[in-house]
Amino acid sequence: MPGTVRLHRVLKAPAARIYKAFLDPQAMVKWLPPHGFTGQVHEMDARVGGGYKMSFTNFGTGSSHSFGGTYLELKPGERLRYEDRFDDPNMPGTMQVTVSLKTVACGTEIEIVQEGIPDMIPTEFCYLGWQESLSLLANVVEPDIPDGA
Repeated sequence: MPGTVRLHRVLKAPAARIYKAFLDPQAMVKWLPPHGFTGQVHEMDARVGGGYKMSFTNFGTGSSHSFGGTYLELKPGERLRYEDRFDDPNMPGTMQVTVSLKTVACGTEIEIVQEGIPDMIPTEFCYLGWQESLSLLANVVEPDIPDGA
């Protein structure tokens, strides 16, 4: 049966900046690949009904896997919902990711639910990967660097 992971964090950044990091290809390659992987965004059409194509490459072995998805819901600064699927036929099925953002006193509360993880991927690997990615996301969105710095 496909797996589900749920994550919850509070980041010291405005919701609009976090939202942007999920849709900006240059930001995505910096934070989304888990430790030990590099990323490349091949296509990006950030609108409802549009989609993206991306790949992660294992830095140590050079092997890579590609995946892509379709944006189902985009509410700036509040919510993103998209479908995700691997290009590898050995990892069939469609996953759905929902990212909810809520402004709180010290920044933004972020909740992520990823559903439909293929059976051959242990959910704890997805959970660990998301934890690593969210740590990297904080490095991208939390610094408040003025222009010209």
